[in-house]
Amino acid sequence: MRALDLESLAGRPITEIFVGLADYVCPGAGTVDEGIAREAYIETIVELASEGLTDLTTFTPDQMQTVFELYATHAIEARICNDIGTKAVTMPTDAQAAHRVEQQLRDFIRGGVSDALTRARAETPNLTPERIQGFVDAVYESAFAILQTLGDAEANQ
Repeated sequence: MRALDLESLAGRPITEIFVGLADYVCPGAGTVDEGIAREAYIETIVELASEGLTDLTTFTPDQMQTVFELYATHAIEARICNDIGTKAVTMPTDAQAAHRVEQQLRDFIRGGVSDALTRARAETPNLTPERIQGFVDAVYESAFAILQTLGDAEANQ
C-alpha cells in the first residue's frame, strides 16, 4: 500500500510532484477521472505560475501542503463542473450571481481541504490514497450540497 508523503515531494521536479498528486486525488482509469485530474493539474500549475511560484525545488514541506491543497481544490471544482455539465446541479442564470457562487464555493472548498489535510497530517505525515480520497469526497459532497441549495434557491425566485 502506497502512502502520500508530502515532505518527500518537497524539492522534486514539478512534473514528478503533479503526477504523484494525480494518483492520489483522482484515482481510476475512466476518462472523466482522467479529465478531472488533468484539469486540476493544469489549473494548479497556472495558479502557481501566476503567483510566481515556479521553482518547486525550493519548496518547504508547508509549501508542498499548499500545492496539494490547491490541487485538491481544483480537482473538487472540476468534479462539480462535471456535475453542472451533466445537469446534476444548476448554477444561477445571472452571470454576476454565478460568479459570486463560484467564488464562495472555491473559498469553501479550499478551506475544507486545508482543514481536512491539516487534521489528517496531525495524525500522520504519510497519507494513504484512501484517507485522501475520503476527505476529498467529504469536501466535494459538502460543496455539492451547498451548490444544490443555492441552485434551488435561484430556481425558486
